[in-house]
Amino acid sequence: MSIARDLLTATDCLSESLRGLRFGAPVSHVYNPLDYARDSHGRYVRRFAGSLKRVLLMGMNPGPWGMAQTGVPFGEVAAVRDWMGISGAVGRPEPEHSKRPVSGFACEKSEVSGRRLWGLFSDVYAKADDFFAGHYVVNYCPLIWMEESGRNRTPDKLPAAEMEPVQVACDAYVGEHLRLLEPEYLIGVGAFAEACLVRIAAQAGMSPVIGRILHPSPASPAANRDWAGTAKEQLRALGAWR
Repeated sequence: MSIARDLLTATDCLSESLRGLRFGAPVSHVYNPLDYARDSHGRYVRRFAGSLKRVLLMGMNPGPWGMAQTGVPFGEVAAVRDWMGISGAVGRPEPEHSKRPVSGFACEKSEVSGRRLWGLFSDVYAKADDFFAGHYVVNYCPLIWMEESGRNRTPDKLPAAEMEPVQVACDAYVGEHLRLLEPEYLIGVGAFAEACLVRIAAQAGMSPVIGRILHPSPASPAANRDWAGTAKEQLRALGAWR
């Protein structure tokens, strides 16, 4: 059995399930980096998802200057390129929002959440391979919803009827990660991701330790006060880090 191969199969099934879904106003554009950045996402999975993991961390959905550019969860360009050693061809979403262009690894804007998350992990683990020996990071949903203004619209703000098929597909996708990676700890990056992990683990009949760390978004005042120190303490309190 190849864990990475099976996860990439699950990735393709997820993209196929989400393709063609329609979302009403105020959503005007929807990106799926698992489609147009499939090359670099595949490199991430093949390099780092090939073994069982002790800790699975999960975010909500991509940011416009992170995974939207690189195809990697919380995919701050510098962290993906320089610490993980991953790059690859990145296409363009169709249609593309004029205020949220995709330039792939040439993107010069910084994804603050990704810079904080991967910055913490790279400070603790000088080599990416050492971090990924026991950890893996995934996003619950690959879709990015944008309003005409360019403002992000997060999954928790979508109507329940529109989110229902998304949730079914994403629950199945994350469930495959739990089945294949067999993590002892499930860590939501934020409350939304934690709630999803609780639901999916229950569906799978699994009972890992489930908790969360503070989301590193700069929109959170708490995250702007020593986010890394707070996240470390939360991981230690859960037992995921010693």
